[in-house]
Amino acid sequence: MSRMLKLKIAVLFILTVLSVLFVLPSFYPNLPSWYYKYVYPYRLKLGLDLQGGMHLVLQVDVDKAIENALNASVKDLQQVLIRKGIRATVAESKNPKEVVLVFPNKDALARAKKIISDEFSSLKILREEEGKFPRLVLTLSEKQVAFIKEHAVDQSLEIIRNRIDQFGVTEPVIVKEGENKIVVELPGVKDPERALKLIGQTAQLEFRLVDDEAMSRIDLAGLISKAIAEGRLKPDASREEVNKVLRPYIPPDTEIYFLVEKDPQTGRVVKRPLLLKKQVLLTGDMIKDARVRIGGPYNEPYVALEFTDRGARIFERVTGENVGKRLAIVLDGVVRSAPVIREKIAGGQAQITGAFTYEEAADLAIVLRAGALPAPVKIVQNITVGPSLGHDSIKRGLISGLVGAAIVLVFMIIYYRFAGFIADLALLLNVLMLLAALSLFQATLTLPGIAGIILLVGMGVDSNVLIFERMREELMLGRSPRSAIFAGYDHAFWTIVDANVTTLITALALFLFGTGPIKGFAVTLSTGVVINLFTSIFATRTVYEFLLAKGITPNINFLSLIGETNFDFMKFRMPAAILSGVLVVLGIIGFIQISRGAANLGVDFSGGIMAYYRAEKPFKLDQIRKALKDAGIRSFTLQDVKGENLLIIKLRKKAETLGDLEAKVREVLQKNFPECKFKLEAKEEIGSAISKELKEKALIAIGVSFLGLLIYLAFRFNLNFGIGAALATFHDVLAVTGLFYVLNREVSLLFVTALLTIAGYSLNDTVVVFDRIRENIKKQKGKMSFLEIINKSINEMLSRTLITVGTTLVVVLSILFLGGVVLRDFALALALGIVVGTYSSTFVASPIVYWLEKGKTPEIKG
Repeated sequence: MSRMLKLKIAVLFILTVLSVLFVLPSFYPNLPSWYYKYVYPYRLKLGLDLQGGMHLVLQVDVDKAIENALNASVKDLQQVLIRKGIRATVAESKNPKEVVLVFPNKDALARAKKIISDEFSSLKILREEEGKFPRLVLTLSEKQVAFIKEHAVDQSLEIIRNRIDQFGVTEPVIVKEGENKIVVELPGVKDPERALKLIGQTAQLEFRLVDDEAMSRIDLAGLISKAIAEGRLKPDASREEVNKVLRPYIPPDTEIYFLVEKDPQTGRVVKRPLLLKKQVLLTGDMIKDARVRIGGPYNEPYVALEFTDRGARIFERVTGENVGKRLAIVLDGVVRSAPVIREKIAGGQAQITGAFTYEEAADLAIVLRAGALPAPVKIVQNITVGPSLGHDSIKRGLISGLVGAAIVLVFMIIYYRFAGFIADLALLLNVLMLLAALSLFQATLTLPGIAGIILLVGMGVDSNVLIFERMREELMLGRSPRSAIFAGYDHAFWTIVDANVTTLITALALFLFGTGPIKGFAVTLSTGVVINLFTSIFATRTVYEFLLAKGITPNINFLSLIGETNFDFMKFRMPAAILSGVLVVLGIIGFIQISRGAANLGVDFSGGIMAYYRAEKPFKLDQIRKALKDAGIRSFTLQDVKGENLLIIKLRKKAETLGDLEAKVREVLQKNFPECKFKLEAKEEIGSAISKELKEKALIAIGVSFLGLLIYLAFRFNLNFGIGAALATFHDVLAVTGLFYVLNREVSLLFVTALLTIAGYSLNDTVVVFDRIRENIKKQKGKMSFLEIINKSINEMLSRTLITVGTTLVVVLSILFLGGVVLRDFALALALGIVVGTYSSTFVASPIVYWLEKGKTPEIKG
């Protein structure tokens, strides 16, 4: 046995053992404590659809959003007035929706009115007040108020989504509820308090000057202590109350803030009052990036800020004009740090210190990168819910998937005998390593992720079948079994690499530009592709090399599904083009109807209502699901709240009123489960889980993936092959969309996941056929026409195609017929996609390349 072979065996053994160690905690939660301490502490994270998680209802303070917008507009106005030599101070106003500006004379007021009229359409002058110092009372215009009311919740939702994505919680559910609420569901969060703080933090960042000159004359701490002693202030008074009580003692252009610091030695939090200028010099809108760094005298975490170009210029001017003064960094009304400006600071860099833990600094950086909420949010509900698919659906889905996988494993052994047994071991190792990798990366496994695993099982089978069929061809050419084994691996190598790399390009584009379920799918798929390359090319070959080194030559006498064929596939290219044209037109119609909301859209797309029902006794979701289906109610999701006998139902918005639909549900529950005594606790309208931003990111991700595919195939083959593969994949996605629309099946997030899976499968199949065409072009150019080469290549791959399609379909059909109603549409979409994808690799992709090459045999790279 060579030294290289021993090294290969060692690598395979070590990786397998490590995979088992990483996966064990997920399947055996009662392992001894020493295992979690010294071996591996993490379990596989499951998504909300598989395990449930935190269910939060947040209420957005829209009135505060209007107030914040008014204050921001007035601050901008003051800056413009200062530049034009007009002094204006803000006087105290009893109405938070009004701001009073005081001017030195009537001329300044008149000039200010013109500036407001010309440049500040968002502001409205309510009235003028005469006197020695004339005043203007301003408010927001009706149009601006209406805009804020309409967009404050949507803006808050997207900012919260960005924060959660950066926090690392994958596949959250975030939807609008009612007029001013947001529902956030987070799967498997280990630190709920940290998540709550991250989500709820407004993150209004301001830079203000400290009025050290006034502070040298005023004893703020003494004034506060005296006011508390006299009963004018409570010890826990808010900053607003402190400013109101001490207003007579401080300059009119200043406000009292509190610097909150943690003593690095004792860990005790200390609050010190500071007097800050009212003028805001910079805001968080001017932050381009925020990152955690380690440094300072105590080598502690801090947040490094990078300003936008405009922010950098303002920061440079502010620091240059105020050398020797303190600049306070205020976050949500609390001074985080107030360093002395030593010199003019160019380059647009600053930092926030404050004795943070690393997690605190990381979370602060997240909220600053994601942006400030337009208004504070209040958590009005925080409960733990069960999986959105329901335990019954998960169980049936797992059983059906295992049944399908078992059939595939048995078939491989029967058909390929010993080689099939080795392939089965590789498939099992593939899944084991994938689960271990997901656990190691702390990625979240959801139903879309499981769809990715189904695709990878198909790709794993395909890789092994490609190798085995190559072995068969080499045997038919008269090679010895030993020579045929290595020739099979050598000839199949680039075909497997091309098929997997094209899928990997798609997965990486979806990960970089997608979000939510798209990103979760991409993580599973990209990880699985790398592992599939390792198991199919490295692991199985190492087994054969070991056996041959021991003098054992494996039997590679395989069964034969079909003999040598010579079908003229390209003869049907015109009828196939007509059929494909019909499918594409149906797909375009279906896509337009889905975009218009005229298709059978699920709650994810259409929105609807979320109703909460309290029961007096425990209940089973599978029984409730069956009762609702029997009553003709479609498109709903069920969740139970752990230990509270609370049922949450999300219902799709349909033609009938939401009230009628909810009343029908209540009637079904009371009629079929009288012993539970269900009572409606609350109901609210909810928006679509698929926001405009999510749709845009999904389209960008798909566009980038197609571009990457074109570039790779142009490099490996030529540009026309890349165009053919991209158009065939696009054809398959549209065809399945059109068929789903015609069949009036529900379009949901699961359907989107199925489409992504179909695209990966179709692409893999197409590239395998293209690879054989490329090989035959090199062998047969000048001997056969391009049409004959294409037919020959498809015929040579026919046995492999039928086996790959058959084994993948077995798993999908098992889920379709045994997986229960929740997974039925998902499995149907996959089944349609596999059939259409197989058809397109033969009758769409190859004819497109033939037409693009005008029937001439092309020059091929690679």
